[in-house]
Amino acid sequence: MAGDTGMAGKVTLLLWGAQSTQLLVEPPWTPAVLWDRVTLTCKGSGTAGATTWYKDGQRLGQEGRDRITVTERGTYTCDRPGSGLSPPVRVSNERLVLQVPAVTLLEGDTVTLRCRGMLDMSVTRVRFYLDEKDLGGSFRGTELLLSPLQLHHSGHYRCRGSFPFWASVSAPVTVTVHELFTVPRLDIPSEPTEGTPLNLSCLSTPSPLRPQAPLLHLFYRDGQLVGGPQESPQLLVPAVRVSHSGTYSCQVRSKVGTVQKSSARLHIRVRRVPPSGVSLWAQPPGAQVALGDRLVLNCAVAAGTGPLSFSWHRGGSGAPLGTGPRLELHHAGDNDSGHYHCRVSNGDSVAESVPLNVTVLVPVANVTITPSTLALQVRAGDPVTLHCSVHVGSAPVTFTWLHNGQEVALGPLLELGDTERRHSGTYQCMATNQLGQDGHRVFRALSPKLALEVTPQGPWNRAARKPQERAPPDPPEEGEVLYTHVVSARQMGASPRATTLQDSQVTYAELRRPHGRLRELSDIYGNVL
Repeated sequence: MAGDTGMAGKVTLLLWGAQSTQLLVEPPWTPAVLWDRVTLTCKGSGTAGATTWYKDGQRLGQEGRDRITVTERGTYTCDRPGSGLSPPVRVSNERLVLQVPAVTLLEGDTVTLRCRGMLDMSVTRVRFYLDEKDLGGSFRGTELLLSPLQLHHSGHYRCRGSFPFWASVSAPVTVTVHELFTVPRLDIPSEPTEGTPLNLSCLSTPSPLRPQAPLLHLFYRDGQLVGGPQESPQLLVPAVRVSHSGTYSCQVRSKVGTVQKSSARLHIRVRRVPPSGVSLWAQPPGAQVALGDRLVLNCAVAAGTGPLSFSWHRGGSGAPLGTGPRLELHHAGDNDSGHYHCRVSNGDSVAESVPLNVTVLVPVANVTITPSTLALQVRAGDPVTLHCSVHVGSAPVTFTWLHNGQEVALGPLLELGDTERRHSGTYQCMATNQLGQDGHRVFRALSPKLALEVTPQGPWNRAARKPQERAPPDPPEEGEVLYTHVVSARQMGASPRATTLQDSQVTYAELRRPHGRLRELSDIYGNVL
C-alpha cells in the first residue's frame, strides 16, 4: 500500500521524466524534518564517488560522497556526472510541519498526510486544508487519510494545530496524483454488415510510472454487460446480427476495483446484407398462358438478410401490382401481357430482377368466310375467291381450308380458278394458334360451312366470257379485319389454290359488325395435345 507511514528503507522521492539522477530521503517523508536525523542518498549514472552536493544552491564540502547526513535545514540537491542534477529535497525545522510520503502517487493508492509539531511536541485541534478549503475533521487526530486516491486529490495541502501556548499553520506541501491509466476509447468499425465478425477494442494507456498495473476490461451494450471483466482489451463477436445494434461503451478497472473509467458511448448500427441475385420463375414455365388461365410468378433472392419486402411491377409502372414473393393472376387477361419484374428491399438497399416477358395468348374465335353467305352458286368456269378471317386471336394464326371435311389448302385466301362441278360441296375454314414454340397447347376454331354449287353453263355463256376473267370477290363486312400473316401455302391438286397476302405482323384482330357491335365469342375452342 503506497504511502504507508511504517514503510522502511530508501524510497525514490519523485520521477522526473528524462532526468536519471535521483535523491532518496530517509525517513521517506517530504518535507523532511531536521529532528528526524535525515539521510540523503544520491543515485545516478557515472562514476561512483563523483557526486557534488548543493544546499540552497551553494556547493557543499561533501565532495565525492554518495550519502550524507543532514544537520541543517534547507533545500538540498546532488549532481552526478553524466546524469545531471537531481530534484530538490527540502529539510524543514518549522514548528508545525505537514508531511507527505516521499513516493510517486497514482490513482487508487492509499496515502496518509501527518501534521507534526517540532520535536514531536503534542499538537491538538488539528485541521487540514486543500487549496485553502477547510477539509473539516476531528480536533483530536493529526493524520489525514486519502483512500483511494483520485485525481481531484491533487493540490496544495496545509494543516493548522494548537500547542499549549500558541497556534500555528504549516507551510504548504504539494500532493500530485498521477493517472493509473488513461480514459479508455472504444474503437469500433462503422456500420458492420450482418454475418461479419465484429471486433471491439477498449484502448487505454497504463501510466509509465506503473506500466505493469493489472487492468480489467468490461463491455456494455445499451447499459447491459455483454463482455468481461477480462484482461484482454478486445471483444470479438464472430457473426453479428441486426439485434447487436445499439449503444456501446467500455470500462477499464484496476484489478482491485478502486479505479474505474468509462469510454464515451458510441452507436453501432448493423447493416443487413444487401439483397442480390433476384430471379423470377413462372408457372406455367415460359410465362405463356391462354386468356383466362391462371399464371403464378415467383420471386427468389440468392442473398440478403431481412426482413425482406417484395413488390411487383410491369413495364415502367411506379405503382406496385402486388406485394410478397408470389404474384398470382387468377384469370389472365389480354392486357396482362408485358414485362414483369420483382423489386426486393431490406430497408437498407433495393435490388431488382431481370424482367420476365409474360405472354397472354388469345385463342382464335369467330372464324368467318367472305362472302359470308351460307350458300353460293356459280357457273362452271367462273373464278371464286374465299377470304378467311377471325374476330380475335393472337398471332401467328394458321388457316386451313376444308372441302367436304377434307383438308385441301392452307392460307387466309382460297382461290378456285376455272371452277368445275367437282368443286361443288361444303367449305370451311379452320383457324389455329398455339402456346409456345413447342405447341404444347393448340387452339382451333371452325367457320360456319359454306355450300358452293357449280352449275354447268351453255355454249353461249362460255363464248361470251373472256379468258381468265374472274368475278370480283364479295367485299368484307363493315369493320372486318382480315388476317394477312404470311403462312406457307400448299396445293392439294391443281385447284383449288391457297394464296397469301402481304405480311402485316398482326398480333390479333377484333372484327366489329355494323354499328360497332362486337361479335360474341360463341365458338367453342379446345385444347389439342
